[in-house]
Amino acid sequence: MASWETFLILSAILVLLLSNGVFSYGQNSQKEVLSLKKLEWQLSTTKTSSSSFQKSRTKNGVTVLEMRHKDYYSGVILDRNQRLKKHLQSDIIRVQSIQDRIKSLISGPVEAKSQTQIPITSGLNLHTLNYVVPATLGGRNMTVIVDTGSDLTWVQCQPCRICYNQPEPLFDPKLSSSYQAIPCKSQACQSLQFATGNSGLCGGDASVCNYEVSYGDGSYTRGELGSERLLLGTIPVENFVFGCGRNNKGLFGGASGLMGLGRSDLSLISQTSDKFDGIFSYCLPTTDMGSSGSLILGGDSSSSYKNSTPFSYTKMVLNPQLATFYFLNVTGISVGGVSTQASSFGKSGILIDSGTVISRLPPSIYKAVKDEFLKQFSGYPPAPSFSILDTCFNLSTYDEVEVPTIKMQFEGDAELVVDVSGTVYIAKTDASQVCLALASLTFEDEVGIIGNFQQRNTRVIYDTKMSKLGFASETCSFS
Repeated sequence: MASWETFLILSAILVLLLSNGVFSYGQNSQKEVLSLKKLEWQLSTTKTSSSSFQKSRTKNGVTVLEMRHKDYYSGVILDRNQRLKKHLQSDIIRVQSIQDRIKSLISGPVEAKSQTQIPITSGLNLHTLNYVVPATLGGRNMTVIVDTGSDLTWVQCQPCRICYNQPEPLFDPKLSSSYQAIPCKSQACQSLQFATGNSGLCGGDASVCNYEVSYGDGSYTRGELGSERLLLGTIPVENFVFGCGRNNKGLFGGASGLMGLGRSDLSLISQTSDKFDGIFSYCLPTTDMGSSGSLILGGDSSSSYKNSTPFSYTKMVLNPQLATFYFLNVTGISVGGVSTQASSFGKSGILIDSGTVISRLPPSIYKAVKDEFLKQFSGYPPAPSFSILDTCFNLSTYDEVEVPTIKMQFEGDAELVVDVSGTVYIAKTDASQVCLALASLTFEDEVGIIGNFQQRNTRVIYDTKMSKLGFASETCSFS
């Protein structure tokens, strides 16, 4: 009897120690430790700079491209706080453009917003394009921004009438023997309407198909459609259809152009389906100096995936009105192991997007998640809101804190475990303004979005032929 009483006493002491954070949590815990002092040092030493051509490799039938955050390729050094505000301001416009696109398709055109500098002629969402990968086009090394919410791949071309600055030389089709202009009557030209929202423009020259894509912040690219030899790692793609941009302006950093990973016939995924079977995946790194992830084109390979947890899959939800985008059915969200309750779960598709930064949730879901987060992350002094982020704390006097783990559940028991780096947004390097990295949509019937911030350190795999998407935890590293 005495031994049983001793066991009960020791058990009670163990529970008390765990609840007070004396013992660290394991991999399967419902909280993660965020080291604020280490993070403060990393952020204070981070600088934005131009980088050399990135790495790539081909192994066991897949092509692996190094992936970096676009800030480290912009060629412009910005104050970190200024950069963070710029990201969120662009993100606001992007999300509004997505909602306007949906409303336009359902009920007719919507007037351009006042912050839009030029008309939204394509109706496509604003691309706050965050991550870059290497590619070789016509023998010329390029660094292009990756986006699952876009279809047409394009690069800046010579002669360029209006171009933004990029450190790499512009592509010159006259110097390539493999470049061919796409004529107006071609299938590729006809596919522009579905891929970009704009039909091909011919004018008086039917031998050249012109394209135009405009984005919600005033960014745009215009030029002619062409075909060229594309090299991804060591895998050649002959007669790859892309946009040769003669007029380009906007928030594209210093990248050479854009790589479209959407679902239309003109996307890179569709054009390479015979080589990679319509499968691709990525692991998005953080913005720490030197961090890199990978874009893998092709199916499963034990030498390529470095996931620390098994993949869990959910089916893609077909949205006929937005057929080029990737939609999922979110069935629940838990915070620190506690399931939240909201009326919007399982009722409508949520968009997963590599170009949106902060995830947007319907108001009922956001409120439930926010309330549970505040209940568990209590006792910390509040801080002012930061742009769209309204749940902020002053953690400047803490060396580390334990952050409740957020998990998103999807149809088919798939689960996205949000990394701690994607749960909180460090608005100030001294940790005096640390915010919950989620935001609410304005209306319940708007479409939710899973942004790239919540996809950090996760291997996300897209299987377009089987129409399924999978998640697994992975510390992003190209090596």
